Amino acid sequence: MNNRSRSTLFLIEQLIVIAVFAICAVACISILTAAFSYAGDTKATAHALIAAESGAEVFKATGGDINAVADIMGGVTGAGGSGTAAIVVFYDSSWQVSSETDASFVLSLIVDAPGNSNDIVLVTAELTVCRMTGEQLIVFPLAAHSNYRT
Repeated sequence: MNNRSRSTLFLIEQLIVIAVFAICAVACISILTAAFSYAGDTKATAHALIAAESGAEVFKATGGDINAVADIMGGVTGAGGSGTAAIVVFYDSSWQVSSETDASFVLSLIVDAPGNSNDIVLVTAELTVCRMTGEQLIVFPLAAHSNYRT
């Protein structure tokens, strides 16, 4: 009977070890899943920041010329609303310029058009990079001195 109680205790001990291992495995899987999700968000934010910086530099270099910005960035121009002009650039999931149907991300640049002036003016804009779902990743204002013509 002494052998039987020892084997029972050994079996109980093994079941406790397996239970503790299972609990630790579930916790590790949960942590790894969260880390993977955060890594994906961080990667998207990093790429969005690079796209936004590129857009800001092109805007500044062209003096706010929306047609030149659209040509350089590979985007399309359109009318915003109430005296504004817009540039939209679509990116696929690997951050290559793409069409709207294949897009996962979109960079939009809303430029406040100062009107037809031959003087040097301050052109202001707002640059936004977001997911196609509408979740904003980067938003910031821009300004450039230019001889701007709409």
